[in-house]
Amino acid sequence: MIRKMSTAQPSKKLVSCVILDLDGTLLNTDGIVSDVLRVYLGKYGKQWDGREIKKIVGKTPLEAASAVVEDYELSCTTSELLSEITPMFSNQWCNIKALPGANRLIKHLSGHRVPMALASSSPRENIETKISFHQGWKESFSVIIGGDEVRLGKPSPEIFLEVAERLNVNPCSCLVIEDSLPGVTAGKAAGMEVVAVPSIPKQAHLYTSADEVINSLLDLQPEKWGLPPFQDWIKDTLPLEPWHIGGPVVKGFGRGSKVLGIPTANLSTEGYGSLLSEHPSGVYFGWAGLSKRGVFKMVMSIGWNPYFNNTEKTIEPWLLHDFDEDFYGEELRLTIVGYIRPEANFSSLQSLIEKIHHDRKVAEEALDLPLFFKYKDEPYLKSST
Repeated sequence: MIRKMSTAQPSKKLVSCVILDLDGTLLNTDGIVSDVLRVYLGKYGKQWDGREIKKIVGKTPLEAASAVVEDYELSCTTSELLSEITPMFSNQWCNIKALPGANRLIKHLSGHRVPMALASSSPRENIETKISFHQGWKESFSVIIGGDEVRLGKPSPEIFLEVAERLNVNPCSCLVIEDSLPGVTAGKAAGMEVVAVPSIPKQAHLYTSADEVINSLLDLQPEKWGLPPFQDWIKDTLPLEPWHIGGPVVKGFGRGSKVLGIPTANLSTEGYGSLLSEHPSGVYFGWAGLSKRGVFKMVMSIGWNPYFNNTEKTIEPWLLHDFDEDFYGEELRLTIVGYIRPEANFSSLQSLIEKIHHDRKVAEEALDLPLFFKYKDEPYLKSST
């Protein structure tokens, strides 16, 4: 099996330790926040607007609650809101999933004995509870600090400076990985290197102060910072724990065959909002089972397709087979087994088309490897045929 050895050379300051945020960086808490606030605001006849989440990401619970009370003109006080929603959140901590790449990163850094710390705006007790549901996390962190253990929350650098002091390291030797603008600002104010992993879609352009902005933790290249590189890429692909999605084929934007010359078999995203939120935008590959035709190799994009600037997150699979006719309405089931690259914008339609065809080549070759080929016989795919 051919493994892709990382070739990226250190292009930034070299670091010796990593400081991670928790909510939105390691844990997919945004969905829980939206669910709880949707229920709570409904009692006041208000409707939660997901776009408002950008005002509370990276904030302490008190600051976030204050913003909600003010923006929605609620009749309750900030303290009353907190006292009511805190138990609602606590009941959900056990259901929060790790974001893609989180377990991989923690295991990698821990295995190479790179000192790690957790610096979150959440109260320390909440942090301890959340990470207790994720095996191996607590013991991997040399230092854990919550927002209730410092005088000022992010964007103040206090929490990061406190971490550096407890680790007995110079702040400039620390790499901060953060999803929020307040967190990025705090890390830079502390004199640290900062990688931003924006948790809110289509906001990457706002993170100008970060030293690097990546789409997800799957795209982190530790060697850029002088840290040990990942060794798990295989022939330009990253193996993933397989996941599944399926439904009837629907009409898409009408640009697959007509504009790109690439016939995609679009799936409706209705009912898959929470599943889509668990997976970063990007290009993936795997196997596709069609109810009346068999199982085929597949490469697909998830996201907003920056070149066309979609308003909604979509799933656009390309079945790597020449079909004689359309198959709208047929049941399509997908088993996703690997990741190729993050979603990207392109300067021209031609460069986009060339990249998609390169993705096809990568997927086709990878799916012939035993590691990926074995999933072609999955019952999930066969049951649709």
